Amino acid sequence: MTTRHRFHALPLALILALAPASAAFAQQSISKVNGSITAEAGQEYGSLETVNGSIRIGAGARVRNAETVNGSIKAGNSARTGSLETVNGSIRLEEQVEVDGDLETVNGSIFVGRDGRIAEGIETVNGAIGLVAARVGGDIETVTGDLTVGAGSHVRGGIRYHKPSMVRFNVGKKQRPPRVIIGPNAVVEGPLVFEREVKLYVHTSARIGAITGATAIRYDTDRAPAE
Repeated sequence: MTTRHRFHALPLALILALAPASAAFAQQSISKVNGSITAEAGQEYGSLETVNGSIRIGAGARVRNAETVNGSIKAGNSARTGSLETVNGSIRLEEQVEVDGDLETVNGSIFVGRDGRIAEGIETVNGAIGLVAARVGGDIETVTGDLTVGAGSHVRGGIRYHKPSMVRFNVGKKQRPPRVIIGPNAVVEGPLVFEREVKLYVHTSARIGAITGATAIRYDTDRAPAE
């Protein structure tokens, strides 16, 4: 091999040597106690975990799973993740996000954008849940928040509102019951079980399972009736 050929071969050898290390770095897991975590768009990661901080997953990123205690979780368009869990914070998925697991929070809302795919269920205690033309493979469970199964959404499981574990007293003010809306052409395959008072609105084009604990108010407009 001539000197000129060796000169051009060295950068290629260096690139090949560094490639495995770069791939390993791209799939790293990140764990913190205090501080937010950002998964860069289009990159691949392992587990993302923090205690006090939010987690942001960029568009097109792949993440094994993400978990925080005090903070929100947000995933950009076309991200792919495993289960997403927080205690005090919201979970928001933009369009075409795929979750190979479940979504779970205690005090916070959950929103799944258009064409989102959740392989398992969705659960929160205190927070609203909203779906926009999304697919959910399991049940939706909550206690106090509003729920909107938006137009064209499909829930393969059922819906369950659990009875609150304690009574909250508001002097001079009665607490509003949660609003549950099943929108146009939405499908809920499983049963709808309500262990507490709710206002249930079901579009005439929607298909749902058996209802226990509530009476459906049918509507045929684009939006559910205002209270």
